[in-house]
Amino acid sequence: MALPNRVKVVEVGPRDGLQNEQQIVPAAIKIELIERLADAGLSVIEATSFVSPKWVPQMADNAEVLAALLASPRRRAGVSYPVLTPNLKGFDAAVEAGAQEVAIFGAASETFSQKNINCSVAESLKRFAAVVNAAGALEIPVRAYVSCVVACPYEGAVAPEKAAWVAQRLLDMGCYEISLGDTIGAGTPASIQRMIEACAAVVPVENLAGHYHDTYGMAIANIYASLELGVAVFDSSIAGLGGCPYAIGASGNVASEDLVFLLQGLGIDCGGDLAGLLAAGRFISAHLGRAPASKAARALLARQGRQ
Repeated sequence: MALPNRVKVVEVGPRDGLQNEQQIVPAAIKIELIERLADAGLSVIEATSFVSPKWVPQMADNAEVLAALLASPRRRAGVSYPVLTPNLKGFDAAVEAGAQEVAIFGAASETFSQKNINCSVAESLKRFAAVVNAAGALEIPVRAYVSCVVACPYEGAVAPEKAAWVAQRLLDMGCYEISLGDTIGAGTPASIQRMIEACAAVVPVENLAGHYHDTYGMAIANIYASLELGVAVFDSSIAGLGGCPYAIGASGNVASEDLVFLLQGLGIDCGGDLAGLLAAGRFISAHLGRAPASKAARALLARQGRQ
């Protein structure tokens, strides 16, 4: 199958990337990072998460961040700022802050679902239905994440049919896009393709997205394997920020710089400006006191330093 001509990049660094950082990142830094990412050509930037600050202190400034972005004179036309809303309480708070798109998150693994959101997969779907129904009444689009689509830190390998079962129910529920998460980064091109083929048998491939962590260095290979099957939406995190608190050793999502470098090398339009992304990655990495985890960023920044 021919590779897609265009790919949508969903930047999740400001939320998925920063939520596990131990040091609290000030709202002003988050806002500046997001606006730099928009300036770099990214059109979908997950801004924050409306979860309890008790469980995710990093996101306690969610309403402040979202409100500032929506009112910013720097806001670019066509850029959306979806936010994570795990339940109705979070959804209501997000709507009050001005959210125009939300996301929910489930899992293909029973044990991971219990550890992550303290309920079974079936119970999580009931919770999500309430959010999707409330969003539908307000004409707010809902995106869905499915964690552990190929492997679980507690159960090991996850059958592709389990991921497909959850994905189909989220689509039927009313979610417009299902992001398939290799949460612990254990997937390989072969296991990723088996999972996508199972999901695409029950969900149109245009409604699927890839969300691949880079624990074993397989994220870029897994993205290429997904492109071969027609997947044209991928989540990424600036500077490779992120991880999973329930998956020991899981590194961040694939770096946005690495993803855009790949797509540009393949001649696939993705809207991202690599120079702008390098600058945004360097900005947040400097604040966090470390080098970007992106391999492309390290190579390109080193070359710039020698010029």
